[in-house]
Amino acid sequence: MPDFEQSKAYTKKEEVFFDDGREIEILHFIYDKPDIEEIRGSPSRVLAAIDEFARTKKYLMNVGEHKGHIVTDLIAEVKPQTMVELGGYVGYSCILFADAVRKAGGKRYFSLERDPVFGAVISSLVDLAGLSDVVKVIVGSSDASIKRLHASGTLINIDMMFLDHYKPAYKTDLKLCEELRLITPGSVLAADNVITPGNPPYLEYVRSSVAEKRKIADGGSSETAPDGRFEDRTAKQYATRRGEEKLGETKGNPNLQYESKLVNSWEPEGIPDGVEITRCVGEEV
Repeated sequence: MPDFEQSKAYTKKEEVFFDDGREIEILHFIYDKPDIEEIRGSPSRVLAAIDEFARTKKYLMNVGEHKGHIVTDLIAEVKPQTMVELGGYVGYSCILFADAVRKAGGKRYFSLERDPVFGAVISSLVDLAGLSDVVKVIVGSSDASIKRLHASGTLINIDMMFLDHYKPAYKTDLKLCEELRLITPGSVLAADNVITPGNPPYLEYVRSSVAEKRKIADGGSSETAPDGRFEDRTAKQYATRRGEEKLGETKGNPNLQYESKLVNSWEPEGIPDGVEITRCVGEEV
C-alpha cells in the first residue's frame, strides 16, 4: 500500500474525541473562513476545510483521504445509481462519495446518521458543497431507517454501501438489507475500520461460504466472538454517551455469494487500517 503522508496527518485522538461540541465548531470554523464564497459549491474545498480543522484544531473520526481514495476509485468502477452510507458523522464521507457518485452518473446518495446534531451538520455541509440534489440525509437508528426507506419504496436496491457506523451493527444491518432484498447480486460493500479497531463478526460473515452461512442460519455453530479490539474507544464512548445500542438479529439471506478482500490503508492520523471490499456475485438456490 502507499506510504502514509505524514504532512496530512490529523491531530492526535483524545480520550473523548466526538460528541463534545467539536462537530458544531467545524461549522463555525468553515463558515467563518474569509474565502467562504469560493468554498460554496465546491466539494473538494469543503473537504479541504474539514481536513484543515482536523489537522490543526481537533481530531475528527473521518474516513480520511487515504481510505477515501479506495472507495472513490471503487465508485468510479461500479458506477452506482444508488449508494447508502451507514454512519455519516459530520459529512466527510458523504461529500466525498456523493460527489464521486454524481460524477459517475449516479442519482441518489443516502446518508444514514443516528445523531440529529451530526445529521444537521451533514446537511449544512452538503448544502455548502452543492450536493443537495444528490444527497438525502436520514436521521435515526440505522435499522429503523433502512426499514422505513424500504417500506416507503424510496429504497428498492442498494448498488453500493459504505459501512462506518457502530461497529457491532455492521453484520446485523447487512443481514437486514439481505432479508429485505436490498442487497442482491451486483451489490458492492465497502466496510471501514476492519483492522482498527477490527470487526471479526462482519469479516467472518462476508468471507463465509453459502454452506457455512446456511449451517449457522439452521442453528449450527455460532460465528466467532469479537476479539478485544472490537470494542474500541469509539464503541465504548458511543455506548456511554448515546445509550447501549440494541441490535436485533435476522437470518439475512445466507444464499448470497460474496467475494471479499481487504485493502490495506491508513487511518487519517497514520494508524494502519483497511477497507473490506465485498461483492455480491450470485445467489444459490
